[in-house]
Amino acid sequence: MKAAIVYATTTENTERLAGAALEGARAAGYEASIATADSADASETLSADLILLGSPAMGAEQLEDSMESFFSEIEGSLSGKKVGLFGSYDWGDGQWLSDWEERVKNAGADFAGSVKSQLSPDEEALEAVKKLAGK
Repeated sequence: MKAAIVYATTTENTERLAGAALEGARAAGYEASIATADSADASETLSADLILLGSPAMGAEQLEDSMESFFSEIEGSLSGKKVGLFGSYDWGDGQWLSDWEERVKNAGADFAGSVKSQLSPDEEALEAVKKLAGK
């Protein structure tokens, strides 16, 4: 089984979550790869049994630009794929993640869940993303 973890980060908070996802996926027996959104290969990502995507909230609770570009590239091919989301935010209530969840579900994906962390992820958030990666 393969897991693909693709993330964007601006303050390393989402990068820490991505690292925990990688650890969780490998512990669950997945052959896991990790890449930033600006360097990820769409076809490789879409070939995985589990796709985990991470992004910080930007501006008015939007995806980081490189993740928005990458996600838009794969969004139309997510039907039937198991997809989980994670990310960090500073202000607001994390609405960007709820909006992203809707996009994933509307694309027909098998939504595995999401984890959000306000600012730097605490142990609870890191453990939650490990668990998400073990699905």
